Amino acid sequence: MAAGAGIRTVNLCKVYTSPPPAASGAATLTLGPQRGPGLRNKKVEIQALAGLSLEVRPGEIFGLLGPNGAGKSTTAGILTTRIRPTSGEAWVGDYEVWRDQVKAKRLIGVVQQRPNLDFSLTAREILQFHAAYFGIGKAERNKLSSELLERFQLTDRADELVRGYSGGMMQRVAIARAMMHHPRVLFLDEPSTGLDPQTRLLLWEIIREYNAEGTTILLTTHNMEEADALCGRIAIIDHGKMIALGTPAELKASIPGGYLLRARLSLGADEAAGRLRNEAGVSEVQVTGGRLDIYADRGGALVGLLVSAASACGAELLDLEISEPSLENLFLHHTGRSLRQ
Repeated sequence: MAAGAGIRTVNLCKVYTSPPPAASGAATLTLGPQRGPGLRNKKVEIQALAGLSLEVRPGEIFGLLGPNGAGKSTTAGILTTRIRPTSGEAWVGDYEVWRDQVKAKRLIGVVQQRPNLDFSLTAREILQFHAAYFGIGKAERNKLSSELLERFQLTDRADELVRGYSGGMMQRVAIARAMMHHPRVLFLDEPSTGLDPQTRLLLWEIIREYNAEGTTILLTTHNMEEADALCGRIAIIDHGKMIALGTPAELKASIPGGYLLRARLSLGADEAAGRLRNEAGVSEVQVTGGRLDIYADRGGALVGLLVSAASACGAELLDLEISEPSLENLFLHHTGRSLRQ
């Protein structure tokens, strides 16, 4: 198999003036329609990407991590020629994808968020027809399809129509199809969405094996466990902008103090925060309404200090959650909200 190709975007912007395609990741409304006496009707503009620049090295598994609507699927859509950018550049290997679409497409395999299979075909037929599109001879595509069906544990049902498959089986067929022509870059858009834990682990194993053969993989996900388990590097994006970039270990190490205590008080949150900021080991305290986000170098050991601070303010501790260093904590630190929001 040929070595993987790199991926690069430069100041990539996308503004939708009509409803974006499903799963495009666009959610930021920048201009609403205006109607009324003396007013022109103006189109809705949705800013999906706002100057996103990325560089993915050949042969790595690179993750785009962010909540729904962050711009992950729009980025993948531009790189795979499904969505035209408003401005900026997108490269796969040596080809700028919107100037050399045909050449770029020959380098890539794509697995969309929702499997788009032909329900009138069997799994084997889907794989073989896909290989034929790329000029692979009959003997070779028969061999490749059998190997991939075995690899994805689909051999026993390979000659059944896929309309009877479960969601996890359809996703396995979709990924196998994308691998049939040996792409140098594989795009996986939310590949494990809706899958049961056993199928998810199988997919992760296959993704690692395929990457070990040299293929570059771009993975979009809002699943922090998936990003942590698979990706060599991760770009965390929100509202079409990058907010952090690095290895999972580097990103988690960048969280002030590492641990996060999220506490909700009945009152006096600002006063309690002032007391806690002076405690040893507390790196940062953020206040949102009656909630405290306390970043510290330890977790449970601070509970007593938190209770004392609340008591000194005449407040009750209504809720407390302690979490160890994680990508979720990093996102909370930068945005004040959960990746799942």
